Amino acid sequence: MDTSNRVYLYDTTLRDGAQTQGVDFSAADKVRIARELDRLGIDYVEGGWPGANPTDDAFFAAPPAFRRSRLTAFGMTRRSGRSADNDPGFNALLTTPARIVTMVGKSWDFQVTVALGIELDENLRMVSDSVAHARTRMEEVMFDAEHFFDGYKANPAYALAAAKAAYDAGARWVVLCDTNGGTLPHEMARIVGEVIGGGIPGSHLGVHCHNDSDTAVANSLAAVTAGVRQVQGTLNGLGERCGNANLVSIIPALMLKMGFETGIAFDDLRNLVSVSRALDEVLDRHPSRGQPYVGASAFAHKGGLHVSAVAKDPKCYEHVDPAAVGNMRHIVMSDQAGRSNLVARMAEIGVDLDTVRRDALVDVVEQMQVGFDPQEVKDLVDLVKRLEHEGYAYDQAAASFELLVRRALGEVPDYFRLERYRVIDERRRNAVGEWITLSEATVKVEVDGAEYMEVGEGTGPVHAFDVALRKVLTTVYPELTALELKDYRVRITESTVGTAAKTRVTIESEDGRGNRWTTVGVHTNVLEASLEALQDSITFMLFRFRAA
Repeated sequence: MDTSNRVYLYDTTLRDGAQTQGVDFSAADKVRIARELDRLGIDYVEGGWPGANPTDDAFFAAPPAFRRSRLTAFGMTRRSGRSADNDPGFNALLTTPARIVTMVGKSWDFQVTVALGIELDENLRMVSDSVAHARTRMEEVMFDAEHFFDGYKANPAYALAAAKAAYDAGARWVVLCDTNGGTLPHEMARIVGEVIGGGIPGSHLGVHCHNDSDTAVANSLAAVTAGVRQVQGTLNGLGERCGNANLVSIIPALMLKMGFETGIAFDDLRNLVSVSRALDEVLDRHPSRGQPYVGASAFAHKGGLHVSAVAKDPKCYEHVDPAAVGNMRHIVMSDQAGRSNLVARMAEIGVDLDTVRRDALVDVVEQMQVGFDPQEVKDLVDLVKRLEHEGYAYDQAAASFELLVRRALGEVPDYFRLERYRVIDERRRNAVGEWITLSEATVKVEVDGAEYMEVGEGTGPVHAFDVALRKVLTTVYPELTALELKDYRVRITESTVGTAAKTRVTIESEDGRGNRWTTVGVHTNVLEASLEALQDSITFMLFRFRAA
């Protein structure tokens, strides 16, 4: 077992991640992701497979300049029947700007005889010859022992022989791959230990895990505990089928929990959230709220008992400090919340609960036109619970909750007032006879005592309303030109009344500076619910922008 404390990180997002269903990187996308990995401090960044496709060729033709990471190229060992110096595909790996190469080869006898259709000894020669030849041309050579764990379970001697062939030929790293993702942590630890005992030191061993059994992160950590000193994975666990080992979870576990040194400094670890979300931006995906360490819900507290304890000491319900990975604590408001949640959430936004007056709450309720008597509201906790019962979901819409509180305190100016609106949907045939639907919205808005009227067209009534409203507001508040609606969700909150059911709309927005917020609207009319959430979104941006 290797007792050194340094673990090397190898990212395969640009190749394995590109095999994810629905993911199609451009060369520019790969450059952007590679720069983020370099900013974080990943040791090795695998750029792709030269010669495999035009995108990878374009990337290797003009790779980004790294400050900290080292670029690697991926490919196969030489083919059967050819020598290492007479295989064009193999030698293409050795002519890119990358001075490190990772070659994949078979280590499962079943794959050798069935997939390749060659003799077992020939496969060992292919591994040895390829590594030895690449060592004369490259700074480092790595060997990915494909299907190693399945191969080891079936024929330990042959799997180990394949790994030893690469190590004896001079491979800097021999990477044990759980290609089918079926290995469990207890098997991982045992097999790695036996490989080290068989003559390959942990200082030269890596692990590459797939997540088909939902154990890729656990397997990677078990392998490190057993002695390997390189871990391969992808950002956010991208990868074919169920994905690869998620480096975003592995890295903080190694550094914050297991005490290992990586190429990432603790100050760099604070960039983990932003790097994870940068990948989501490239993919135009909504970040997973429940992702460990970096998700928006990773340090969110909803139950009143939990919040009360967290207020005394966050360690009561947090396994690490959220700031260590660039995340933040979030106190959720909902009908499950108690006074502790409210006190903590208001403290986050700099508001004292005792300053909220009941008569001000009554005014807010009257403006919201909800289905209960404003005079029945006892306090802010009671109001939140009643609104949640009506269909509002403040655990999903922190911006609307903050506006609710600040309106009760009289802190939110009337930036604009919607006097009236009209939306018309028209379905007609276009010039080539195709059916199209066009929405047109007319709005009358008051801003600082002046009235404005504008018309907007859109692909739907909400879009048309947004266009018309922005025509008015951006002339007065130019900062709103940066406002983007990133997500729009509709949910029926009452299913017993059919098409007359109450509808909840949540809108996620961004201000062009990376700041995101979510607002909510509820009404029996989906358009009214949408407009409530949209107006809250605009108001929240104006309030935050002008307060700053």
